[in-house]
Amino acid sequence: MATRDTFLRTLHDAGAAAWFGGSLMGAVGLNGAAADAHDPTERTRLSAEGWMRWAPVNAVAIGAHLIGGAGLLWANKGRQAAQRGVGGNTVAKSAVTATALGLSAYGAVLGAKIAKAGNQAPAEGATESNEATPDDIAAAQRQLKVIQWATPVLTGTIIAMGAQQGEMQRPLAQVQQLFDKLAA
Repeated sequence: MATRDTFLRTLHDAGAAAWFGGSLMGAVGLNGAAADAHDPTERTRLSAEGWMRWAPVNAVAIGAHLIGGAGLLWANKGRQAAQRGVGGNTVAKSAVTATALGLSAYGAVLGAKIAKAGNQAPAEGATESNEATPDDIAAAQRQLKVIQWATPVLTGTIIAMGAQQGEMQRPLAQVQQLFDKLAA
């Protein structure tokens, strides 16, 4: 008898959506707006303050995504082993998720380093240094500039791979695979 996993899917998908949307809004909106501050010493502080306010929500979103994903893995363990393509998609999606988690965590470490410098780190923006930015902060900003764009790319990929997994669960896809096996 088929069961519904609506709650798990909601955790998984809403968590991924918030993780994606928050990272994209932060890169475009928050970091972009902080760069417009008139005082160069305020730019990194304003961005750091916004990211610190978002961090608890982001942690909940990531946690929801992981809990929902783990539940769906358990609920679909038989299909993972039996249906062509599902296992490979799951392994690839898990690798993308682990990479996004690592980058998110490393981005938080870099952001904390920049925030700790506070007004001692004048800059052009949250991820753009200027001639007065200390070298260690400028290096952290260069790394953070890559991470701020890699994270929404990876989390968007997670969403797309989840959609692909949903398509694989359509009854027609499962029936077609059964016919393919019988014909082989």
